[in-house]
Amino acid sequence: MSRKLRAGAIVTVVVLLVLAGCAYGTFTLMNSRTYQLFGDIVSRVETGEKLVALTFDDGPTDRTPEVLRVLAEADVPATFYVEGDQLRDLPEFGRQIVAAGHELGNHTASHRRMVFVGTDTVRREIETTDAAIRDVDYEGPITFRPPYGKKLYTLPRYLADHDRTTVTWDVEPDSAGSATTDDIVGETLDQVRPGSIVLLHVMYPSREASLAAVPQIVAGLKDRGYSFATVSQLLASR
Repeated sequence: MSRKLRAGAIVTVVVLLVLAGCAYGTFTLMNSRTYQLFGDIVSRVETGEKLVALTFDDGPTDRTPEVLRVLAEADVPATFYVEGDQLRDLPEFGRQIVAAGHELGNHTASHRRMVFVGTDTVRREIETTDAAIRDVDYEGPITFRPPYGKKLYTLPRYLADHDRTTVTWDVEPDSAGSATTDDIVGETLDQVRPGSIVLLHVMYPSREASLAAVPQIVAGLKDRGYSFATVSQLLASR
């Protein structure tokens, strides 16, 4: 190989390595539960109190009454990260969540991945969902969780400019979708620490194991001295 060809090959390899590094860095930043470029992100609250927050993503759906029944029997509050489009279609379920004393959080309007999107898209997804949440008579703080936990530049910038915190989680026992009830309970009890934020998906029939796990999770954590709080209550304990 001539010197010129060798030099060209070296340059090509260097460029490919740089591009691979950039792609890896972007992927890592996009999926990090504990770091973002702007503003406040919380996956767990540092506290000496044995407090834990149960959070449920997506919906509302027609499964809402059953979820509320389970929470009422367990006598614990939860934070529901709802989608604005779903909430506008099923406002009565949003009102039931509020009437039961739980917290509504913002999970965007359409549940799209909030990466490689413009400011207008971010604003629309968040502000229309805030409006839908207020329309079902919720008066408390509205915390925000990005769908799939994904964010890059525009979303954190918007949230920081509006003094909003990105809420993620440190315990996610059912995201794989194939976990059994025993798996979900065991992983949660093993991983919860004071200030933990637990993510569960209970709004769909395909996640029967997740809903069935809630009473056992609550009982197990109460036996260990834990109390339950909404996300905004947990954040206020910092």
